Amino acid sequence: MPTLLVVDDEPSVCYSFSRVFSDANTRIITAGTIAEGLKLHQAEQPEVVVLDLQLPDGSGLKAFEAIRALTPKQPVIFITAHGTTSTAIEAMKEGAFDYLIKPLDFDRVKEILRRAFEAAYLMRVPAVLPSLEPSEQIVGRTPAIQDMCKIIGRVASQDVNVLILGESGVGKELVARAIYHHSRRAGKPFLAINCAALPESLIESELFGHERGAFTGADRQRVGKFEQCHDGTIFLDEIGDMPLAAQAKVLRLLQEQAFERLGGRETIRTNVRLIAATNQDLEKRIAEGLFRADLYYRLRGVTIPVPALRERPDDIPELANHFLFQFNRELELNIQGFDPEVLAYFRQYRWPGNIREMQGVLREVMLRTTGPLVLMEHLPASIRSSNQSADQSSALSEGGNLNEMIDRLIQSPANKIHSQLIANVERILFKKVLQQTDGHIGQASEKLGLNRSTLRYKLRDLGLSIEKVIGEEVDSNII
Repeated sequence: MPTLLVVDDEPSVCYSFSRVFSDANTRIITAGTIAEGLKLHQAEQPEVVVLDLQLPDGSGLKAFEAIRALTPKQPVIFITAHGTTSTAIEAMKEGAFDYLIKPLDFDRVKEILRRAFEAAYLMRVPAVLPSLEPSEQIVGRTPAIQDMCKIIGRVASQDVNVLILGESGVGKELVARAIYHHSRRAGKPFLAINCAALPESLIESELFGHERGAFTGADRQRVGKFEQCHDGTIFLDEIGDMPLAAQAKVLRLLQEQAFERLGGRETIRTNVRLIAATNQDLEKRIAEGLFRADLYYRLRGVTIPVPALRERPDDIPELANHFLFQFNRELELNIQGFDPEVLAYFRQYRWPGNIREMQGVLREVMLRTTGPLVLMEHLPASIRSSNQSADQSSALSEGGNLNEMIDRLIQSPANKIHSQLIANVERILFKKVLQQTDGHIGQASEKLGLNRSTLRYKLRDLGLSIEKVIGEEVDSNII
């Protein structure tokens, strides 16, 4: 459970935070002085800090400096009265996350805290490459994923812009975080902004800030993300949806590392590394006049394509088991694994929502599961009914000769048919050899010219069990 530290000498403010977030999945701890707050900060190590600027034993800036010295990436949100907003703005220039004005609007408080906890997580939890033992990692052994990880390793330490390409749900943010955590800027802030989630009227203000009176409702100066993230890394997700006016300012920032706030004349200099991502065809957007060609060429210092899940079916069993372990901890379950038929089904499903869809399906499936294994009956009806490619593969497996199988694959709407053909041929071959050897794994591996561990891995990956193949229970001594 994430922890929020609130340091304010007004008991009513501390009480309000505790009351408002009593039903949320957030632990609230409070302090009334700088000394007490720093002591709690060291003992409890909260994810986010809310800090009043005026405290009995000194300025909140004093506490801010102490917190920054210990945890330089910690999101700190200031509470300020109307008369001290200029001090809060100065604090934001030094790296504070945001500030709140009394009396507090708790709808706004909730939104700012949501973003602060998200930023804390992105900076705290490493997204690492498969060679390590991580809490959250890029999972996969297929050549496409290994090539992607090699590119990440080469560019992470280079201060160049990166453009990540891939469908929705493939894990573009995870790639961005891996680059950040392996970069020279890993000790500085990392902020992620989804360009598609922000209204067109607010995106420039969010990125570049604004002066008071710049537009209707701009009743105070606001520091933007590029100014706030000085020396750090900005991740602009879904940059293909960014309005043209904002694109022009981003281009100038990349060229000169300078910009002006909305409604302002002061040129502000910043030093940020930009990582962008999109699920759109930017060259098509350029042809349609919706994206600037000069910005596109600036962004693509290095381009990293992230493969869709259906393009790497050999990774699906490993991903499924990775999420099984993760969700067992999160949901406090003890599910041991998957029926091989389920993994075979997962391999054939096209996963239009990619890894994000797989995570959602597995959460639902695991909550439905009552025994030690996830079975076919636990899969959502929507997955089973839409799994046309699995049915098609099954039909191919039972089909006649190899030429017919190839013809059907070529005429099907599926892509990546090479891996499908190999999987289908291996499935038929392994079944026949195991049936001929009565399920003797040693004899089968010798006949196939594979070592036992490779054969076991391939059988598990294809969702085949010896018991099912030969239609009777096999003596464990032969295995």
